[in-house]
Amino acid sequence: MKQIRLSLLGFGVVGQGFVELLRSKRELLQQKYDLDVLLVSVANGRHGFIYREEGLDPELLLRLAAQRKALTEYPDIRHWARPLDGLEATGGDVLAEATGTNLQDAEPGMSHIRAALSLGMHVISANKGPAALAGLELLELAREQGVQLRLESTVMAGTPVVSTVLEGLAGAQVQALRGILNGTTNYILSAMAAGREYREVLAEAQSQGYAEADPTADVEGYDAVAKTLILAALVFGETLKPSDVARQGITGVTQAQIAQAAAEGKRIKLVASLQRENEQGPLRASVGPMALPASDALAGVDGAMNAITFQTDTLPAVTVIGPGAGRLETGQGLLADLIAIARSQRVES
Repeated sequence: MKQIRLSLLGFGVVGQGFVELLRSKRELLQQKYDLDVLLVSVANGRHGFIYREEGLDPELLLRLAAQRKALTEYPDIRHWARPLDGLEATGGDVLAEATGTNLQDAEPGMSHIRAALSLGMHVISANKGPAALAGLELLELAREQGVQLRLESTVMAGTPVVSTVLEGLAGAQVQALRGILNGTTNYILSAMAAGREYREVLAEAQSQGYAEADPTADVEGYDAVAKTLILAALVFGETLKPSDVARQGITGVTQAQIAQAAAEGKRIKLVASLQRENEQGPLRASVGPMALPASDALAGVDGAMNAITFQTDTLPAVTVIGPGAGRLETGQGLLADLIAIARSQRVES
């Protein structure tokens, strides 16, 4: 049985969801994938980095989190106050990076990923910051070190978007893509299409956990821009800056515009798009409200759901629809990436 020694940096909502899956899927991983995952280290910003050579018990970790106790209360562990120091001292086979997204300089996730790759560790990440700001650089570093950097959870959580385009559409040339990549804005626009007012729906989204107390990243389109940058790197092999993406949020969308679109048989959605006019032409990127005809696959995607349509030279339109957020949903993306790494290692050996 293949054993993977796993380090997890980031033990918030996403990290805890991933550990919950490691616990509940343990038998499946062993029986179906011949894989034993040994979680040897976990870190968060408040309590630092804990390590146990024999492995950490997911159930005990989750209990500590549920009781709001410090990771350092786990018995018989080694501890580093700074997660990066702990990672560099202990290493492992795979790093799961699940710290919070920072679109200014992508820290601390950027340093975590660079350190792990330099140590010869594979990396799976749910952190959008490093992938958006330095995706191609990090992928090149992974190639130089002979390891993998997998980013399924950075776009549409665990819905298989990245693996679909890179593996399922292997051999096809993607010419354009359009997507609903932010669940908060889609939830708001769907409710507004039913006649409700923006402020009312935003407050509801915040109360239900779809939107943050400060919803700027979502409603002004910055979150969708980050995912657009990731897709530009992964799908088109280009590094774009946030300023390269024409951005408009949904705060200016009015009920009159919603009603006018409905009268024309259309629905307004916040759409992220990437398109190249020809092989030598520039890659054009945008995020903004669009009135889509009912025949468009994205028009019927409601609530907090996400969707993306790829246009290729061999398949005119491939649309993937699924949840784009959530603790278990995002954890699923990390789990799928972990299994993919284990499978590839078995083939190589």
